[in-house]
Amino acid sequence: MRQTTRLLTRARVCKSRSYYGSVKSRSSNGFSYKSGVTVKNSNMFYKAPVAHFSTSSISQSNSGHQTLQQLSESFLDGESANYLDEMYSAWEKNPSSVHVSWDVYFRNLTAGVEPGQAYRAPPTLHTYENQPDSAQVPTRPANVVAGVQIKSGAANEEDIKNSMRVLLLIRSYQVNGHLLANLDPLGIKPRQQPVELDPTSYGFVEGDMDKKIFLGESTLISGFLRSLGTYVTLRDIITRLQQTYCGNIGIEYMHIHDREECNWIRERLETPKQYVFSGEDKKLILDRLYWSGLFEQFLAIKYVGAKRFGLEGCESLIPGLKSMIDEAGELGVEGMVFGMPHRGRLNVLANVVRKPLDQILHEFDPDGQRDQSDDLGYGTGDVKYHLGTSYDRPTRFGKNIHLSLLANPSHLECVNPVVLGKVRAKQHYLQDKERGRVAPVILHGDAAFCGQGVSYETFDMTLFKNYSVGGTIHIVVNNQIGFTTDTMNSRVSNASRYCTDIAKTAVAPIFHVNGDDPEAVVFVFKLAAEYRQQFKKDVVIDVFCYRKHGHNEGDEPRFTQPLMYSKITKHKSCLDTYEARLISENVLTKQESDGMRKKIMEHFNTYYNSRDSYKPKEGDWLSSVWKGLKKSGDISKIRYTGLPKSSLEYLTSVLTTIPDTFTPHKKMKDLFDKKKAALTAGKGIDWATAEALAFGSLITEGFTVRLSGQDVERGTFSQRHAVIHDVNTDQHYVPLSTLKGSHNNKIGSFEVCNSSLSEFGVLGFELGYSLENPNSLVMWEAQFGDFANGAQVIFDQFISSGEQKWLRQSGLTVLLPHGYDGQGPEHSSCRVERFLQMCDADPDVYPQMSENERNQIQKSNMQVVNCSTPANYFHVLRRQMHRDFRKPLIVVTPKRLLRHPRAVSNIADFSENTRFSRVIKETDEEISRHADKVRRLIFCTGNVYYDLIEAREGKGIKDVAIVRVEQLAPWPFDRVEEEGKRYKNAEVMWVQEEPKNMGAWMHAYHNLKTTLRASKEKGWEPRYVGRRASASPATGSMKAHRRQLAEFLEQAFAK
Repeated sequence: MRQTTRLLTRARVCKSRSYYGSVKSRSSNGFSYKSGVTVKNSNMFYKAPVAHFSTSSISQSNSGHQTLQQLSESFLDGESANYLDEMYSAWEKNPSSVHVSWDVYFRNLTAGVEPGQAYRAPPTLHTYENQPDSAQVPTRPANVVAGVQIKSGAANEEDIKNSMRVLLLIRSYQVNGHLLANLDPLGIKPRQQPVELDPTSYGFVEGDMDKKIFLGESTLISGFLRSLGTYVTLRDIITRLQQTYCGNIGIEYMHIHDREECNWIRERLETPKQYVFSGEDKKLILDRLYWSGLFEQFLAIKYVGAKRFGLEGCESLIPGLKSMIDEAGELGVEGMVFGMPHRGRLNVLANVVRKPLDQILHEFDPDGQRDQSDDLGYGTGDVKYHLGTSYDRPTRFGKNIHLSLLANPSHLECVNPVVLGKVRAKQHYLQDKERGRVAPVILHGDAAFCGQGVSYETFDMTLFKNYSVGGTIHIVVNNQIGFTTDTMNSRVSNASRYCTDIAKTAVAPIFHVNGDDPEAVVFVFKLAAEYRQQFKKDVVIDVFCYRKHGHNEGDEPRFTQPLMYSKITKHKSCLDTYEARLISENVLTKQESDGMRKKIMEHFNTYYNSRDSYKPKEGDWLSSVWKGLKKSGDISKIRYTGLPKSSLEYLTSVLTTIPDTFTPHKKMKDLFDKKKAALTAGKGIDWATAEALAFGSLITEGFTVRLSGQDVERGTFSQRHAVIHDVNTDQHYVPLSTLKGSHNNKIGSFEVCNSSLSEFGVLGFELGYSLENPNSLVMWEAQFGDFANGAQVIFDQFISSGEQKWLRQSGLTVLLPHGYDGQGPEHSSCRVERFLQMCDADPDVYPQMSENERNQIQKSNMQVVNCSTPANYFHVLRRQMHRDFRKPLIVVTPKRLLRHPRAVSNIADFSENTRFSRVIKETDEEISRHADKVRRLIFCTGNVYYDLIEAREGKGIKDVAIVRVEQLAPWPFDRVEEEGKRYKNAEVMWVQEEPKNMGAWMHAYHNLKTTLRASKEKGWEPRYVGRRASASPATGSMKAHRRQLAEFLEQAFAK
């Protein structure tokens, strides 16, 4: 009964939430106001803006005060719901613990009164005028509540209204106080007074400032209200609100739904003094500021005009980051992975991650005389402000934290998901299920944070369990400008003033802070670390600062921001102002400060003088050294990847068995029965079964197998079914998770992860995961290969070029469904031509191909395969792990071949002494036996092979050989040459289903010419057959698709 009453009461409360202009923001229904007043910090009582109400708004009384009904209903608006819940919970436990007004209010609601009528002055709690008898409530002692004597009559009604008005004002400061905060160090943009923060909007006048107002019992609300007492003057309340919410820190947290989180923040911010630093603490902050600011000054002197994307204007970032690391270490963090753009990167490398200074200076090359590839003998390197490093850094309190700063390109924000994937992998290998031992930290530019879509993808993705990292600390270096775009004046007038609003989608608190106040910065950075460790959620720090120079040191910013830069020119640096402040506070002397400056500059000069003698090491470029793995150019043994009979039998028993207590869908049971029959018979093994055998065998050998993407649990084409659902209970069963280790191997693990509908973010995440440990088969599967271009930045800037730029190996495997089945231009092509174009092998050079000396793949940047049999797919997956090096692998996977009756393999193709076939020769023995009579040799790749076979058989042709190129890159010169020599009298043709300007044709053309040039006459050219060149990958008409297929198949066999 009590629960029913509670639910009914809450329902009435929810129903009553309406918008009333006098306490809402500018956009509230029916309310607007003319230009407000520029805020002055010293004035706590503001002139009210002019308000206008539409005809739908509730009018005010003649006195300008709202009626009790208006106040009670407006208080129930969404921003006060949590407070209402707190009061209601307290009232349920003990009605005497709340103010008498709340007691009456909740009694009336429980009795069935509508919320707008429920609030009444309670002098005797008798029947109210114009209110039905059903709204009467039992009488209780009239003038005593919780030990506090309450006045009776009309005066008491005014007290009640004042209490409600103050609570609304407090709530408004908690929601919008940040709009008055002193955040901009330059003071360019005046702070406009929001109407919600004007006391006159709630009916208060100047004469009310020293009137004591009832706030409620201290146990009912967290934050500063606890320390103010039960009765407080309006002046003291507003003073404390301005100190808390309108100083050099602005807080946005009222969008958070969790009461515990909101109270946690209030308890740390709504205090008489948010932070107090001792003299030693202040000296430490100043010391860190010296290293930050003087580093930039030193580089500006030594490398005049050089691009370095300096940190001037946000020097306080360095003491903030260092204090955050110190705090995180005390809270159990053992490692932090950083991602950041180019601005301030050198400073962070030198002063936070502690990359050796002589190495940083060695990477400056003002005269352009040094070839970076000469440093290590291979790799082209990258510009100095893209490079990363890793280091074990001691904290202030004696702990050690491993710091990694990932290398990344200039494509803003693209490193974000890579950081998170690497963190997730670290947590996996540390078995850090609570996600408290490793934390990600991502730095952003203000314009990029809200401008790049991958920022949102990253926020959204980590809300999924298989991608969660326990929260990220986001730090926005807010220059208040994007390249040359003024981020405020260029936006429409009603746009949000913050670039950080995107973080509200992840329900993250946002701490805005004035970058010229290093103590406030340090406090906020420590608070963010504490929040992340407490709640395992994202948190955002928005450091308002400025950019001393243009986009880089060579730009002239006054072309586009003359007023801003006239202020910047006159503005003293954060270091200078804080140093002067500490001297004035007698924390240190001028002599001490001069000595600190001199010592640091001497340190910089020492390393500057030794920069040319620095000898780079491979470990400098790698965040971790993968022991036992060979680098590009080394010879690696080619291994077999087949399995012994006992392993195949064990995998068959596990992968085809469903527990008796589990009730799968009937079709699922039939599917498992068919798999078992095929494996037992040793023939007819399909694509999904071959994949499961590859995954399962690697898991039993101790490897981690992680498959990620949209719909990967079931498979886009309902082929995989790695996770089975009980039709009665919806419980899950994952056969691959029930395996046991083999041959004394520690069992590996299996993760199959349905992702959010993201390509860019999720692929970047999996790339980061693959960078951490070489013993993981990490795969990303596109729903359709066509959609992979949504992640093109990751392919271009990381996967295809990462090893050459940064000497980082990755074994990431990408599965791209591809095939011309008449499904239209967006469901046919993975754009294999783009991946082949990114491969770095020279098609005009025939490499060393003898098995004992071949290092063709090691020297290549990545591999592209298009398998035509389940067994070959099985072997190429296992080959990824059974090597002593790692390379990215692009697998063009089929769609219709998943159930094609001819696209199956026999068990012998998976057994010992078998491996991946780069080329599959002609399978018709009669044609092979009479090779000299073959008039045409067709090379092809992928599922067009089955179209060709069916067409050849239908025509009864025996003088055309068909050879499949399974590995497109690096090109299998030796195997292709063997087939060319076998059919030495044949015309060479390349047949593909893609248009001529797409697919593998241009890649095959150059490689075929180089491969067969020794056995062909001068001027020989391979011939193309396939669809004509087209702007669109495929037709949307099934009739046209079939016509095109028939046409090029006819050409392929025509005499």
